Amino acid sequence: MNTTKPVEDGMHTVTPHLVCAGASEAIAFYARAFGAEEVMRLPEPGGKLAHAAVRIGDSMVMLMDEFPDWDAHGPLALAGTPVTLHLAVPDVDAAYKRAVEAGATGRMAPADMFWGDRYGVVEDPFGHRWSMATHIRDVAPADMAEAMKQGCPSI
Repeated sequence: MNTTKPVEDGMHTVTPHLVCAGASEAIAFYARAFGAEEVMRLPEPGGKLAHAAVRIGDSMVMLMDEFPDWDAHGPLALAGTPVTLHLAVPDVDAAYKRAVEAGATGRMAPADMFWGDRYGVVEDPFGHRWSMATHIRDVAPADMAEAMKQGCPSI
């Protein structure tokens, strides 16, 4: 009988897997910017990372170097990304400041939002966007919808 768990301990059903131009540097950056802890790395014979994993809070993020032959390109090679990773944090102002001081580019300074979060956005040096928020008040869906009618801030 196979007793292997189909979802490993510490993993969630959906886990981001990032392609980075310089995955080793990305691991070091994520440690400085987001408090990431390296879980594992698997270098290929040429030294590039074929697979690595870090833990940020209670979540795993997998990453790898760019491998054009494997059709693995990061956002810098693709001139942008349509994906934003979201961090729920206890103090968004401190998290935003830490990320910018570590080398992220501020895209939207933290501000109180109509949906009840204090929210900000940074872009890491590898082209990945990270939103971050601290929930500051509960807002009913009807009140959010009304705020949308009044015009919401551009994010």
